[in-house]
Amino acid sequence: MFYGAMVWDPWLIVAQIVCLQCLYYLTLGVFLSFLVGTHVSHMSLVYFFDYATITSSTVVGWCVIASFLFSSVAGAGYMIYLIERANKCLDFSATLYIIHLFICLVYGGWPSSVTWWVVNGTGVAVMALLGEYLCIKREQREIPTRYRSNI
Repeated sequence: MFYGAMVWDPWLIVAQIVCLQCLYYLTLGVFLSFLVGTHVSHMSLVYFFDYATITSSTVVGWCVIASFLFSSVAGAGYMIYLIERANKCLDFSATLYIIHLFICLVYGGWPSSVTWWVVNGTGVAVMALLGEYLCIKREQREIPTRYRSNI
C-alpha cells in the first residue's frame, strides 16, 4: 500500500471498525471461556457487558479483568493488519471502547463501578499505545528488494 495517496473511504473505515470490534469480542469470548468458564457453571453475556462482573473482590472478577486486558493486547495485534497506520491506532481504540460503553449502557445501565472505568481506561491505553508501537515497528521495516548489487 502506498501511504502517500490517502483517500477518504468511509466504507473502509466502517469495515475496519466492524472487523476490529468483532475480533475484539471474539478474543474476549475466548479468554472469558478459558479464564472464567472454569470458575462458573455457565457463561453468559453478563461477563461481557455488565459492569458488576468487573470486580477485584472475587477470583471470577480478577479473571474477567485479565480477560479484558488480554483482549486489549490482542486488539493491538489486530491493528497491525487491519489499521496498518500508527497515527490511526488511538482513533480506532477509542472508537472500539466507546462502542463498548454504549453496548454496556444498553445492557446494564451506566457503569458506576470505579473498577470498570479503570479496566476499560487501561484497555484503551494498552491497545492504543501497543498498537502504535507495533505499527511503527512495521512501518520502519526495511523494504525488501529483489536484486542485490555487488557494489
